[in-house]
Amino acid sequence: MAAYEPKKNSEVRIFESSDEIATDLAEYISQVSEISVKERGYFTIALSGGPLVSFLRKLCEGPYNKTLDWSKWYIFWSDERAVAKNHADSNYKLTKEGFLSKVPILSSHVYSINDNATVEDAATDYEFVIRQLVKVRTIGVSESTDCPKFDLILLGMGSDGHVASLFPNHQALELKDDWVTYITDSPQPPPERITFTLPVINSASNIAILATGVDKATAVQLAVYDSSDGPDTPASLPAWMVQPTDGKLVWFLDKVAASSLELSDGAYEHHREY
Repeated sequence: MAAYEPKKNSEVRIFESSDEIATDLAEYISQVSEISVKERGYFTIALSGGPLVSFLRKLCEGPYNKTLDWSKWYIFWSDERAVAKNHADSNYKLTKEGFLSKVPILSSHVYSINDNATVEDAATDYEFVIRQLVKVRTIGVSESTDCPKFDLILLGMGSDGHVASLFPNHQALELKDDWVTYITDSPQPPPERITFTLPVINSASNIAILATGVDKATAVQLAVYDSSDGPDTPASLPAWMVQPTDGKLVWFLDKVAASSLELSDGAYEHHREY
């Protein structure tokens, strides 16, 4: 297999174990947080649900639980399922139990999606909330796109290459003006979801995509490479479409998720020991 370059402004980190991913991810988030607070006075982070939340566990431990300026953190979700907050499928519930309940983030800084509204109204409401926070610059604004510029958007990736609730070949991938949209036909249950659009994701200062497991290997291979010199990439693969406008993308992969990659020398970091 030939060696290919990852897309510009992107970095690939490959780890031996999920514990090493969690350790490095905590340090990465800590650094982005410190820089954002120093430069802007705030740290805005958008999370996804699923297994990703468990990888935040090291932030709940020392030194981070004592050293991070948690009062400056503002929490958002890049996608949410249209279910009650106490429902097992709720990304909010997962994040609350696995992360938010263990760190001193102010409850007034946690912007969850309205679970009492229709999925359409919930998307409209969430975009309105974000627009208000952009106006006062709690959330930054991208000079290139006029979209919100989150300090960090943290995404998982499905075996089909979906990120947030943006699925392959879905019309939501084509939206240019909306910041938040909704879908009623998710190929994975539950069918109704709210999600950031691609322009918002790509306008972030930092994007991290986490993928583990052998079932992700094919999608990782397609998504990581620059299509100009890599394998043929379906243009509608959401993870491939994550291409920061002005920011940087970092992939956090375990060995089996990265097993189909053959990156050129210096294109990735291989983490083994700490």
